[in-house]
Amino acid sequence: MTSLARALSNSKTSDAECLDSLPNAMRNCTLHGSRREVRVLVINTGGTIGMKSHNDVLSPESNAFVEGLRKLTTFHDEQYAQDTGLYEFYDTPDKTLVLPNPSSHAEERFKRSYKDNKQVVYTFLEYSPLLDSSNMSTEDWGKIGKDIEKNYECYNGFVILHGTDTMAYTASALSFMCEHLGKPVILTGSQVPIYEMRSDGRDNLMGALLIAGLFVIPEVCVYFRNKLYRGNRVTKVDTGSFNAFASPNLPPLAKMDVDITVNWDTVWRANTSTKFRVRTELNRNVGLLRLFPGITAATVRSFLQPPMEGVVLETYGTGNLKEATDRGVIIINTTQCLRGTVSKVYATGEVGASAALSKATDKASLILNAVPQELEAIRDALAPPLACAAAKIGDVEALESIREMGSYLSVGDYDGRTPLHIAACEGHLKVVQYLLEHGSSVHSRDRYGDTPLSNAVRFRRKDIVRLLRKTGAHLSREQLAVSGTELCSLAAHGDLDGLQIWHLAGAVLNTPGYDGQSALSVVSTGVLLRFLLLPYSPKNTPLTHLLYVVRPGT
Repeated sequence: MTSLARALSNSKTSDAECLDSLPNAMRNCTLHGSRREVRVLVINTGGTIGMKSHNDVLSPESNAFVEGLRKLTTFHDEQYAQDTGLYEFYDTPDKTLVLPNPSSHAEERFKRSYKDNKQVVYTFLEYSPLLDSSNMSTEDWGKIGKDIEKNYECYNGFVILHGTDTMAYTASALSFMCEHLGKPVILTGSQVPIYEMRSDGRDNLMGALLIAGLFVIPEVCVYFRNKLYRGNRVTKVDTGSFNAFASPNLPPLAKMDVDITVNWDTVWRANTSTKFRVRTELNRNVGLLRLFPGITAATVRSFLQPPMEGVVLETYGTGNLKEATDRGVIIINTTQCLRGTVSKVYATGEVGASAALSKATDKASLILNAVPQELEAIRDALAPPLACAAAKIGDVEALESIREMGSYLSVGDYDGRTPLHIAACEGHLKVVQYLLEHGSSVHSRDRYGDTPLSNAVRFRRKDIVRLLRKTGAHLSREQLAVSGTELCSLAAHGDLDGLQIWHLAGAVLNTPGYDGQSALSVVSTGVLLRFLLLPYSPKNTPLTHLLYVVRPGT
């Protein structure tokens, strides 16, 4: 499946939205050597990073960002684009760029920073008009979320260019709106426009693109000044420094030094088997109240009156707000300090505890590990192959033991294959269920570009394909493009089981192959004809009845 080149697709279908963007001609875009492409969608909402100076005043300039980056060799490899027919493959060539391949680096220590030698292709979606972050509203958050949802299956990661003033607010909102997220969504921007000589924008954008394309970190994050922060644990702390953001109570998820170091112990691990979705229904009757010495009870009482339904308090103790909580108002109590939490060690705080206050603690808070650094290094080196070995033999107890050691079960072995890849190949349904419940990503790719879903299709594990699809796994754009050829081959050989497994995985049965024929045109048996036509035939018609009564082999 992954060895085939990009292929023809000339039909549109609601079953696979990505097919809508495929060209109507055969493209010979075979990737050279061991290169594999990953796709990132860059949503440009506006912000300082893309502004230009006009009459000594910074203002956004539409449709200029991409062409500016195209001229920078660090952001676009024109030779690669020409050699592989990149512009012919994508319907928006004027909005698509590709980062240089790491093999262009002379020193091996720089190549290590890249994962599996993958090439990052990124496409821009620019808002018109560009937004001022200080005027960002809940409707704008919803628009960003829906654009992610619409393009979710077509890209490996997402980068959102945003103004710094309200970037932390947008990141926090999206982190709750994007439910069951399985791919990285990274917000970034800059203090100085990217066109200026001393801009932080180039490093911020490059880092965000690399992490979004090369790592499966299933969170909404903020990337700034070589650090990746959890989106709902970050705040802007400095308006005049390139170190503009910080996450006081949680260390960065990743750091960009000579090597890209990901703190996998801190990365959020999903424990759900539900597909990704965006929830845009937000309640506006929520307020933020900062308490100070001398604030009157009447002021607080007035603030809590209807239609207020939720309150975030910045306090210096838990306090007592029993009347409001009895009325059903949700109260989140947080400290005014950058570090630490509110405490109930004092008498007034104990009264607040009896009032059933909700503390604003993150479920994914870092669990400090007391293991010495040397033992952690040994654990991190041994855990991936041990976990893969346990997955191969279907040993859930061994996986549980490895997880209890603090190991992240979504980290791959030397080939990038995760335990979920192995379990999908071997058909161990219980292992797959366990791994999904403990944060394994269905979107992880090995060095050959295979996902757990493509492995399950190859080895015809129907139950596992169903479970992975339920969890949000999908075939890639390239796999959908070549699926027509695979389907034609299966139909020509009378392989109903193979057709069924591809259909379960999300392939469209009437997708044409390399020669323009579909599986339906090469079908040779009645049972295959029945299977291929039923999805496209109206119910209770003479054709439907005929297909059901045709016997195999007729």
